[in-house]
Amino acid sequence: MIKHPVIAVGIAVAVTLALAGCGSASGQGDEQELTVFAAASLTDTFTRLAEEFEKDHPGVKVTTSFGGSSDLVAQIEDGAPADVFASADTKNMDKLGDLATDPQDFASNTLEIATPPGNPAKITGFQDLAEDGTKVVVCAAEVPCGSATAEMETKTGVDIEPVSEEQSVSDVLAKVTSGDADAGLVYVTDVAAAGDTVTGVEFEEADQVVNTYPISALEGADETDLAQEFVDLVLSETGQKVLSDAGFGQP
Repeated sequence: MIKHPVIAVGIAVAVTLALAGCGSASGQGDEQELTVFAAASLTDTFTRLAEEFEKDHPGVKVTTSFGGSSDLVAQIEDGAPADVFASADTKNMDKLGDLATDPQDFASNTLEIATPPGNPAKITGFQDLAEDGTKVVVCAAEVPCGSATAEMETKTGVDIEPVSEEQSVSDVLAKVTSGDADAGLVYVTDVAAAGDTVTGVEFEEADQVVNTYPISALEGADETDLAQEFVDLVLSETGQKVLSDAGFGQP
C-alpha cells in the first residue's frame, strides 16, 4: 500500500522531534551537580572559584551554600546533601569527625571593625567598642568570628556588651550597613568585600587572634571525584591567588 506523501512527511517529522526530545532529556540528565557548603566570609571568593570550576568542567553545576560555619555543620550532620565543606575555623571542621575525609588548611583571616560609612561614632580601636552608648554587633559565640571576638576580649581585657549577636559575618555587616549599629566585628576580607558600604577600622591587637580555614570533601559525597577536584582547585595556585587578592592570609 502506498502512503500519502503528506502523511509520510508528518510521521518523519514526528519521529525526528521525538528523538530530539529524548536527546534533550538525556543531556539534562547527564549534568552533574556539586554542592559546596562554605563559611559566609568565603562568599565572594568561592563564588568566583565555583565559576572557574564550571568553566573547566563542562556539564558540571556547582551549587554553593554560605552561612555561619556552625549552622552549616549542623545541616551536614542532619543529612544535608553537601559534597564539600569549607569552615572559617578548625573547631567547626573537627565537629564533623569522620564525615570530613581529609581536612586541609587553605587560608587564614583576622578581625577588623566595620562601621557605617564615615565612621560617625569615631571608633579608633578595639577598646572603643566597650564605651558606654556604643552600639556594637558581633557574631554569636558558636560562630568562628564570634569565637575569635571572645578570644580577643580575653587577650585585651576589653569587655564588649553587644546589642545583638548574629549567626554570620554577613548578618553583622547587614546590621552595620542598615545603620542599626555603630560598629561590627567581622573579618578583614569582609570589610574589603563590602567596599564603600562600610568604613574599616584596623586595630593593632588584631594579629593576636588568627582564624585558620580548613576545607574537606565529605564522606558519602554524591560526587566524590568532583568534590576532591574542587578542594584541589582551592589549594592550587589559582585558588590561592583568588583568596590572596581578597585579603586572606596563608594558612
